Amino acid sequence: MKIFFYTLREFDELPYCEPFKQKYGIDYAWTSEPPCPENLHLAEGCDAVSTNPCEIRPEYLQTFAKMGVRYLPCRSIGYDHIPLDTAKELGLRVSHSHYPPEGVANYTIMLMLMATRKMNQIMLRAVAQDYSLAGKMGRDLSSCTVGVIGTGKIGRTVIRHLSGFGCRILAYDLYPNEEVCNTAEYVDLDTLYAESDVITLHLNATPENHYLINEAAIEKMKPGVILINTARGTLIEPKALVNGLESGKIGGAGLDVVEDENGICYYNRAGEALANRELALLRSFPNVIVSPHTAFYTDVNVASMVQSAFEAVSNMAAGRPEPNEVKL
Repeated sequence: MKIFFYTLREFDELPYCEPFKQKYGIDYAWTSEPPCPENLHLAEGCDAVSTNPCEIRPEYLQTFAKMGVRYLPCRSIGYDHIPLDTAKELGLRVSHSHYPPEGVANYTIMLMLMATRKMNQIMLRAVAQDYSLAGKMGRDLSSCTVGVIGTGKIGRTVIRHLSGFGCRILAYDLYPNEEVCNTAEYVDLDTLYAESDVITLHLNATPENHYLINEAAIEKMKPGVILINTARGTLIEPKALVNGLESGKIGGAGLDVVEDENGICYYNRAGEALANRELALLRSFPNVIVSPHTAFYTDVNVASMVQSAFEAVSNMAAGRPEPNEVKL
């Protein structure tokens, strides 16, 4: 068995590959480049192709399938970069990674604290040696009502850790979790929008929740609401977000993800004109914090993401259940 890793980072992911090769008895080869027509041949002779979020076209999967590739283990929890319909047609099995939820959950709370305390403006003004107080007064998170949309592992961990701050917590999920009821109150979306001072998103990207946060949703929210997104950029409609910020309806945002971030996040694009106007606009607002999809980025999580590729291929090839396989 052999895995070909695209977009493998030499400085953090690669050191974990050799130990997991020994543990699972699965060989590997790699490139730091994303898949493209010029390097698809590198996967020749491999049983699996593993990627981080990057552009993967349907024709790439067709080429891989002709080579004998059977498995597509993503080194990310999200798998929306994989053309799933094509994978299903070709009989390719897709899996996503797993890692402990604490890293993203704690990063989420960090963004809440930074946004409610206007930390972006404080730091920007400090660079110019402006240490005055005017315009920097924030809000105490403990006195806020926080709405958590999505109560999977990460959402539940956010709720559990937030409970220590003493804030009121509302939750929404299509499938309520009994554990959450000990620390939060499940409500419908309209109630969550109307009563939350801070709203944080913890959903997968699906056709059903594409642009969940749009003009209509924002209209239902409290004036000055703060939006936090460490999940997927497509959950928020960029134009609606910008309009809400410009009008003051949205009081601030902490964003670790934005729409159309492939080819931007995880690359050094210094000195380039980026083809993402919404990102440029969002970065211009002093009440918006934009980080480049790094909520997951801890040593524990990187090791888990690399391991999950070896683990998934081992399980699927041996006919064992793979809990992180995507149902196509």
